[in-house]
Amino acid sequence: MRMITRFGLLALVLACAACVQEPGPQAAKPSDSLGDIARQYVLLSLEIGTHEDGYIDAYYGPAEWKQQAEANPRDLAALAQAVDALDASLMAIDVADREVMIQRRAKFLHAQLNAARTRLRMLRGEKLSFRQESLGLFGATPDIQPLASYDPVLKDIETLLPGLGTLAERVDAFQERFIVPADRLKPVFDRAITECRARTAAHIPLPSGESFRMEFVTGKPWSGYNYYQGNLASLIQINTDLPIRISRAVDLGCHEGYPGHHALNYLLEQKLTRGRGWVEFSVYPLYSPQSLIAEGSANFGIDLAFPGEEKLAFETRELYPLAGLATADAARLAQLQKALAGLRGARFTIAQMYLDGQIDRAQAIALTQKYQLMSEARAKQSVGFTDAYRSYVINYGLGQDMVQAYVEAAGPDASARWAAMERVISEPTLPVDLAVR
Repeated sequence: MRMITRFGLLALVLACAACVQEPGPQAAKPSDSLGDIARQYVLLSLEIGTHEDGYIDAYYGPAEWKQQAEANPRDLAALAQAVDALDASLMAIDVADREVMIQRRAKFLHAQLNAARTRLRMLRGEKLSFRQESLGLFGATPDIQPLASYDPVLKDIETLLPGLGTLAERVDAFQERFIVPADRLKPVFDRAITECRARTAAHIPLPSGESFRMEFVTGKPWSGYNYYQGNLASLIQINTDLPIRISRAVDLGCHEGYPGHHALNYLLEQKLTRGRGWVEFSVYPLYSPQSLIAEGSANFGIDLAFPGEEKLAFETRELYPLAGLATADAARLAQLQKALAGLRGARFTIAQMYLDGQIDRAQAIALTQKYQLMSEARAKQSVGFTDAYRSYVINYGLGQDMVQAYVEAAGPDASARWAAMERVISEPTLPVDLAVR
């Protein structure tokens, strides 16, 4: 019920993409018209990408389209007009009597164009509120709770780690006992990703030829990143600026790999770009509803692949020995991490206050230390991510909550839940599609 209230208005807005005017008698068939609009959308997205590094997260369509988009890019004002014109053409296509997937395709294109419109407003210097920005770019916005509402969670964590110093210092010091030595990172991550892949393949068949390559890097504002290359392949990068704790191996293996970003991208390529010829899925603008689906499914994929105590059991059996770590306090670490999940929403509150100018950067770092229970170095990295990606932070926690609610609504049976997850990551899914009714 909570999600219906939050996303009801958005559902009504997006549904308009499928409730459009009847085309004239000489108009092309809806599927053909959508194909032409999809091609123009790809070219337009690539052209916008010439104005912002990182706007295009992935592209594996025809090379000549990219060359065409980059040859003589229009200015931001002209691109904004082009987005409006293309969206108007889309809205003039009647798909009401078409199959559901065609209707969803039209809604997806409309939502993506609305995100492009919002990003262009920002690139042109317009200041949007946190709520306006997140709703315009990602198709959803979280319920922002006051930071004081997370104080009970802090008190519960106090009971787990009593002692001297601030709670953030105690939590950080305890977790630092579980650092994976640098020379053991590769075997630990290799084993973790192999297990994530096997557990995903048991429920979602892997396409022939899918693959990934992993690198360890530095100097990044994120902990891990998947660069999808097309042809069912990914480059996965793991940031080692800060020491990596043992629990991150499974988390990043699932999130960046299986059933996370790599799986989502190769399924979209296999089933939509290749299977249906829907070229719009060959381009991925980072600031779009695609990111809420991608980050939310990648985060929930951890719990789906390792339900209950299975993650702890796998880590202590396989990963701790590979890392040369003692397992005596492994269960307490898992208990702590479960408790820390209760502070997830505090990140939204801090980001909203910071981006809306209610607090400065130093205050944002201090509040992140207190309400995310991080060291100063990790808090600076977290706020640095907000500096770089702004309201994108909602996609992790809010996206996870929405995907989890949708998947778990399929019932307690594991096969049904994995089937629901496969639908989320292999179809033209929007945040509104996840609303549990």
